[in-house]
Amino acid sequence: MATGSGKFPQMHPVPGVRLGTACAGIKTPGRKDLVVMELCDAASVAAVFTQNAFCAAPVSVAKQHLASAAPRYLLINTGNANAGTGEIGLADARQSCQVLADLQSLSASQVLPFSTGVIGETLPMDKLLAGIPQALEAVDENGWADAAEGILTTDTRPKGASLQFNVDGNSDPSARLTITGITKGSGMIKPNMATMLGFVATDAQIDPELLHRALRLVSNKSFNRITVDSDTSTNDAVVLVATGASGIVIDESRFYEFVAQLESVFIELAQSIIRDGEGASKFVSVVVDSAENSAEAVKVAYCIAESPLVKTALAASDANWGRILAAVGRAGVDNLDVSKVAISLNQVLIVERGGRAASYSEQAGEQAMAAEDITIHVSLNRGTAVETVWTTDLTYEYVRINAEYRT
Repeated sequence: MATGSGKFPQMHPVPGVRLGTACAGIKTPGRKDLVVMELCDAASVAAVFTQNAFCAAPVSVAKQHLASAAPRYLLINTGNANAGTGEIGLADARQSCQVLADLQSLSASQVLPFSTGVIGETLPMDKLLAGIPQALEAVDENGWADAAEGILTTDTRPKGASLQFNVDGNSDPSARLTITGITKGSGMIKPNMATMLGFVATDAQIDPELLHRALRLVSNKSFNRITVDSDTSTNDAVVLVATGASGIVIDESRFYEFVAQLESVFIELAQSIIRDGEGASKFVSVVVDSAENSAEAVKVAYCIAESPLVKTALAASDANWGRILAAVGRAGVDNLDVSKVAISLNQVLIVERGGRAASYSEQAGEQAMAAEDITIHVSLNRGTAVETVWTTDLTYEYVRINAEYRT
């Protein structure tokens, strides 16, 4: 199950980045499950990682390597998370980096490892290591689509986003920048930076400090605004690469123009995870406006988005608006005046002045809930802050997928 068309977009190649994918048989024979991303010498790399205390071995190794050297390769495997594997897992992650580095005459610290899949099982190193040369042989600047397939787990479809834009409103082709990225994620999705795997590249030339700043800003408005099941994974990471191949410099004067375009790619990727959430039949936007501050708006939005009662009502297309009202009330907003709160479903007003809206009818509520895309809009009427969180419904299929995950 998934929502939306799921059509994979046209992916513009990013000069300075090549991708190769192999079928290593890490979990399922014949499935694409190993990806390498080759980065040019001049590339800058920024990354954010899961805040789960039980972070996976590749996360620990990637952090260490990123702090000590300029990355030249990313190595990603699916089918096995290499998490909860202790010292063996760390040794396996380091060995995989070393093998790739030796093949390319590099230092192991110039390789960043990433893994996704089942937690608590050691990597089948013979299969993974045998697949590395195959993936290297396949590297191509047009390898984005294959790579998007090669990083999937319970996802039902690959996820990508790509755009080109001209800086400063200049129509000259020499002023054109490219931003292209892929992501994976379907379950165990709750932002705590990060909650999935995402790899985005641009040919902009940007100072490393500005690149990290841009990544933090756009992640906070995209991958940090999604939830499927409120579970933060052990493995997740988002990587942003700037190759500089265009020669177009992004400085302070162009920074927010660049961030706006980057944010649109990140939001498209984040929303594609929600549209492919495990068992999802609804794509739900929870908008909270007129809050005192952003943190308050986010808190209320997540309380609604993560409520099992709200999510199951969404799955049944049941306009049980009392569940939404209750979620707002328990979100912990100090001195909330409930008489000022307004709640609507797809523009159908359901709550005002502390209770059911006078104009509301059960028929209108049912029609609103029957849609595949639903917006729950809450106005707190106590400030100016606005935030949006994206989520799914909670279906029988979600339970089945996760009950059978290891079988």
